[in-house]
This record gives sequence, structure tokens and C-alpha cells, in this order.
Amino acid sequence: MSIRRSEIREAQRRTGELFRKAGIVLTEEERGGIEVAGFGLGELETEGLELITYVNTDRYCAKELALFPYQTCPEHLHPDVGGETGKMETFRCRWGLVYLYVEGEPVADVKARIPERSAAHYTVRHEIVLTPGEQYTIPPNTKHWFQGGPEGAIVSEFSSTSRDEFDVFTDPAVVRIPPIVED
Repeated sequence: MSIRRSEIREAQRRTGELFRKAGIVLTEEERGGIEVAGFGLGELETEGLELITYVNTDRYCAKELALFPYQTCPEHLHPDVGGETGKMETFRCRWGLVYLYVEGEPVADVKARIPERSAAHYTVRHEIVLTPGEQYTIPPNTKHWFQGGPEGAIVSEFSSTSRDEFDVFTDPAVVRIPPIVED
């Protein structure tokens, strides 16, 4: 499924507001380059992610991730690529609240709102709740998904090289970079 150009512009505007609330200053170029990941699911408010990549080299990567209220980045993992170990990433909550789920002992009742359309594809339920200043490191090849809290969230990601095009999503309907439709 595609995403409309107007939907991208509106998500970029809202993301800029979240960064402003969080006290994170962006350049004009960064504001215009906010990536809007709708994952081809047609429900950006429910399953999506907005991000800025500051740097991504063959050694390391730094990003800012923005989540609208209860917006979810679908379950995925970062596999080994070309003989190199998959991405290891540290999430540090900067603003808002983040519900992070990874492999491990599941909780009885998750705090997140699991998207109805794709509930069967959210299989890991070990819950980590991050508040501003808290962080968690996700090992390579670990299934995970995350969601913004009631006000949304800003998360700084520090990681080894990012190769998003190789991410493996639990939901086969996910398209990491769907086509953009002019409207």
C-alpha cells in the first residue's frame, strides 16, 4: 500500500511539534527530511514511525525516533547481513513514554495498545517501560516492537550500522519503504 504526499507533510509537521516540545532543535533541512515510515499498512496513526537519521556509516548510526500517541513501530528484528552481525541498538527516551517489547519473560497484560489489525504479529511481550533519561540496549537478531505513550515519545537511537532495508518484520504485509502517491 502507498502513502499520500499530504499525509507525509502532515506527519512531518506534527513530528516537528513533538521535537519542539522535547526541546530538540532541528535545522530547516532536518525538519524537511523527516522520514515518515508508514510500513505500507495504511494506518500511520496506529502503525508507523517518524525519524531523522543524523549519521549512518559503516561503523555507527544515530537517529531520533518520534512516535505519536500510541503509534507503534511493528515487530521486527535486525538480522546478520553479508557476514556482519545484525544491528545492536540503544534506545534512550528523551521525552514522553515508550513501551518497548523484546524477547524474554512475557508480562500478563501489556501496557501498550496492540494494533487490532495485526495483533497476531506482535509475538514478544517482555515489557520495558522507558521514561525520559532511561535507556535499554537491544541485542542483534532480537525481535522487538515499541509504542509511544499517551502523549507520544521521542527516542534517541544509538546503534551499529543501520540497514533498514534488511529488517525482518513479523507481519508479512509490512513494506519498509512504500511508494509515495502525489495528491
